[in-house]
Amino acid sequence: MSTPPPAHVLAAFGAGSAQPENLSGGRGLAFRCGDVVFKPVENTAESSWIAATFEQLRVSGIRVARPVRSSDGRWVVAGWSAQRFVSGRVEPRYNEIIETSLVLHEALAAVPNPRYLRDRSDLYSWADRLAWGEPVKGPWELGDGHGARLFHELAIGRKPVDLPMQVVHGDMFCNVLFAGSAPPAVIDITPYWRPAVWSAAVIAVDALSWGGAQTELLEDWSDLPEWPQMLLRALMFRLAVSLSHPRSTPSSMVEMLSAAELIRPFLD
Repeated sequence: MSTPPPAHVLAAFGAGSAQPENLSGGRGLAFRCGDVVFKPVENTAESSWIAATFEQLRVSGIRVARPVRSSDGRWVVAGWSAQRFVSGRVEPRYNEIIETSLVLHEALAAVPNPRYLRDRSDLYSWADRLAWGEPVKGPWELGDGHGARLFHELAIGRKPVDLPMQVVHGDMFCNVLFAGSAPPAVIDITPYWRPAVWSAAVIAVDALSWGGAQTELLEDWSDLPEWPQMLLRALMFRLAVSLSHPRSTPSSMVEMLSAAELIRPFLD
């Protein structure tokens, strides 16, 4: 379990009297204090941008974890950010998660491309750019095994697409919560500058790889624009992450490769 936020951080966000409770999500790094959730910040520019954007975002039909400012107006204090707690749990309701992504991204469509996103250089950004055939740099490699060969085979099928780029949440598979009859709640925003349909495709790839979903899910959303090409890029993105991530396990790699074989017939 990680170390909870110090007392002065709790006080800065108005949660000084609550006892921090470690939450199971967010890699075990998040803590709940009353109705406020604290998370350690890896990128201050990103955290501040997300908070400023979602403080003002108006979206109907879904719940969004709203950011909390400190008493002096900051979004980040001593490496910690805060947001309001939203109730719910992760459930395998994949069509509803994709529906939620489309609603969210309609609300985000006019948000400008943040400068920090163009400069972000973590493993996930590297894998995303690699999947889109964009220039990449960094210490990560695909290796030379079956997974790497599959990646290069998939890349042959990559074609230009005519879809508008926008800010999207690129990791919604386990970040949509359901609570009874309440609207679904979106948490842990991970921004990318990609078409909205790409985010839906990432959800579908994740659902087949790790959520036990069937290929009917891919058929259900086949009317979305450029769906085969968005699936292709989403699959290449997740495959690149799996091949290069230091915490990837043999079993997760097998699941990824098995899902790839199920998805490949839908890429034409």
